[in-house]
Amino acid sequence: MSFEAFDTRKIDEYAERAKASWGQTEEYHEYEEKSKGRTKEIQQKLNVEMMSIFAEIGRKKEEQPDAPEVLALVKKLQNHITEYYYTCSDEILLSLGMMYAGGGEFTENIDQVGGTGTAEFTCRAIKAYCEAKKCR
Repeated sequence: MSFEAFDTRKIDEYAERAKASWGQTEEYHEYEEKSKGRTKEIQQKLNVEMMSIFAEIGRKKEEQPDAPEVLALVKKLQNHITEYYYTCSDEILLSLGMMYAGGGEFTENIDQVGGTGTAEFTCRAIKAYCEAKKCR
């Protein structure tokens, strides 16, 4: 999978916006710690891996958002974020889902790799995932 769908020229801009918005949070400090010493090549690889998860989710758009395979992909996304960026709690995951589907560049980039509607479907799948966890 190519990462061309995600405008890599924007990554520095996104990083600046993230720091301005969340720079004082524990999660942002965790992100800084985890990303210390990462080369641009490694960061690019991690970004490609994350976008490939969105592409996988996009291939499941015809299924219900609470289908076991879809929920497994949401878990994979949450685990990826936690392993390489910051602890992605269910609360944070829900917020990310809303951001993914909220329009703008995130929605466009996710839909570009997964097909139109992937960002919105991801949001619904995240909600289903978190609801399913509450029921256990």
